[in-house]
Amino acid sequence: MTSPHRPRRRVLRAFGALTAATAVGAGVAACSEPADQVPSLGYAIDNVVTTYNANTVEGAATGTAAALGRVLTGTNYIGPSGAPVADTDFATAGVLPGDGLAVQYRVSPAAVYSDGVPISCDDFVLAWAAGSGRFTRPGPNGPVPMFDAASHAGYADIDRVDCAPGSKEVTVVFAPGRPYLDWRSLFGATELMPAHVAAQAAGVPDLVGAIRSNDTDAVGRIADFWNNGWQLVPGELDPAKLPSSGPYRIDSYTVEDGLVLVENERWWGNKPATSRIVVWPKGSDVQAGVSDGDIEVVDVGAGSLGDLDLGGFDVTGEPSRSVEQFVLGKNGVFADAEARRAFALCLPRTQLFDTLGHPGFEAEQGLGSGVVDSRITAADSLFYRSAVDAEGGIYTDPDISGAKAAREASGQSEMTVRVGYLGPDERRAQTVRIVAESCAGAGITVVDAGSPGFRPIALGAGEVDAVLAGTGSAAGTAGSSVPSEAAFALHTGNGNNAGGFSNNRYDEVVDKLAVDGSLASRMALSGEAEAILWDEMPTIPLFDQPRTTAHTSGMHGVVPNPTRSGAGWNMDRWILLR
Repeated sequence: MTSPHRPRRRVLRAFGALTAATAVGAGVAACSEPADQVPSLGYAIDNVVTTYNANTVEGAATGTAAALGRVLTGTNYIGPSGAPVADTDFATAGVLPGDGLAVQYRVSPAAVYSDGVPISCDDFVLAWAAGSGRFTRPGPNGPVPMFDAASHAGYADIDRVDCAPGSKEVTVVFAPGRPYLDWRSLFGATELMPAHVAAQAAGVPDLVGAIRSNDTDAVGRIADFWNNGWQLVPGELDPAKLPSSGPYRIDSYTVEDGLVLVENERWWGNKPATSRIVVWPKGSDVQAGVSDGDIEVVDVGAGSLGDLDLGGFDVTGEPSRSVEQFVLGKNGVFADAEARRAFALCLPRTQLFDTLGHPGFEAEQGLGSGVVDSRITAADSLFYRSAVDAEGGIYTDPDISGAKAAREASGQSEMTVRVGYLGPDERRAQTVRIVAESCAGAGITVVDAGSPGFRPIALGAGEVDAVLAGTGSAAGTAGSSVPSEAAFALHTGNGNNAGGFSNNRYDEVVDKLAVDGSLASRMALSGEAEAILWDEMPTIPLFDQPRTTAHTSGMHGVVPNPTRSGAGWNMDRWILLR
């Protein structure tokens, strides 16, 4: 039988109590700046930051959303509960009366980018165009999207964005019959990129007009810049391409000194409590930074850094909104579903959770998510039990004889599975070692293919056979409680569908779940979707990724956020008092 799901909960270690949650946005009193305030804080994350655009396939797999959530703000942000929270500093939103769904946004009159250009209609139109998937160009096997967007969830349901270029009033009209339930999550932090930068780089004076008229040549040039023009390479920044819409802006980025964020002087909301934040991406020497006093906040996957000494820090551990999972390819060794089932049958999922699924605490405390049997339904949701009936306890513990039979049924006398992940990551390396030991008896050799330069696109390129990552193949903190987010990660044509899974009925179910609020329908559809996934086996869920958030004593305002936003969701409220 499947191990019982343990309730999601937050636990504080004995180093000290966490400060009360400090919200971002309107209505929060600005923090004072005492003379003894430390003017700069270091923030370590467990992912790379290679692009300013968190919405591309590359960007969504990186730590851009965690690093830049208060650099590129939007109509909402993902709060610690995993739900979107309206950011009324940026804009207000309201549903207009009528038969279909139409949402009117009013951007703050004071809202401008750090280069002085007003935030406007153009930014919304660009975000919609990029996420909609409707703009295509010829490819070797048919039309392909111009924009390399990680997800089309919600944006594909928008019929049009009504507004005049440069206007602060924007009306988003959804297609008939497509009242997207999670509309509040759209146009959020890091999703609205500076359209004027893309337009200027593409040589398109009227971005809104080009998109509305489907000017293929102009939109193609805009898409080329949107896809590749916002790369962040240490030592090679072009500040003109990186205007900020939040309380911080990027000042510099080097390997030696990290990604330096400084106060955006044009920010119209509350002044940041600390004027300078240094983000230390994956690959930085976190232990040295902690020991030397250069890093005051740490947000990483539990156990990913090995025996990190956080003495003197307040440490919090909890399961995240991201499901740790194996994402399997559809070609090579896993071209046949029987081969994918063979791998699933030799996985010791209970052992993996017991050994690695706890948020940095002793296993006997019984903390963490438990073995997770759903890729798309949160383990603490109303529908979880009905959604996972299809698993039936078959894949909870290894069935070596069953794995052998499935491997032979796939026509392979032996299998070699190369598992890729962003390294170094001690927890994932240990995962691969445990799986390799278990699967060897089934004639399945598991090879560790983790590396510091790993990207999920390696799966489609045939460089690896499986990716070990979180929801949407993200390496670090990821996920939210928005139901469609995880479901669309396996939808045909979605950019972050790294394994290229495609099933017409699954797509129909996910499309229905996106707009059907009936509890009875959602329960039935969730169960049907998961049954398809357990039959086709495009991914194998393990457990909710455990997270560790730590901050040095004397810090105020640090609130763990085990979603794609990470602890940096409210970094402008952080302050260290001596």
